[in-house]
Amino acid sequence: MQGIAMNKHDTAVQRAEGSHAEGSDEPCPIRDVLDRIGDRWSLLVLQNLAPGTLRFTALKRAIGDISQRMLAQTLRRLEQDGLISRTVHPTTPPRVDYALTELGRSLLGPLDALVDWAQTHHDAIRAARRAYVPVQPAASL
Repeated sequence: MQGIAMNKHDTAVQRAEGSHAEGSDEPCPIRDVLDRIGDRWSLLVLQNLAPGTLRFTALKRAIGDISQRMLAQTLRRLEQDGLISRTVHPTTPPRVDYALTELGRSLLGPLDALVDWAQTHHDAIRAARRAYVPVQPAASL
């Protein structure tokens, strides 16, 4: 991104993009984080863990239409990112609890703001989608 930042959001994007050196194997921080929390299930998992610790089956029941495999994969990725913790209790059968870490809890405020914004503006966005008419390319001679 070149030029002068027009607002605080432009400045944040410039900082994030600037921290991603060209030719580096490190991903852009914005894309890296948003790819994870912007997937189909992570946000729902994080929101369901906000009130407190849940077992796998309780979390699956709370989310509803997620498969067991997808929930396990999502939980593994969130744990890998340090957003949730996984505690295995030595019982028969083993009991596994999931909870937000401090890092995960720190994400709840921004996520809540995003959820509020989406709920407030969802009707307007859906109306814009319905009204959208793509520009047709000019016919070639």
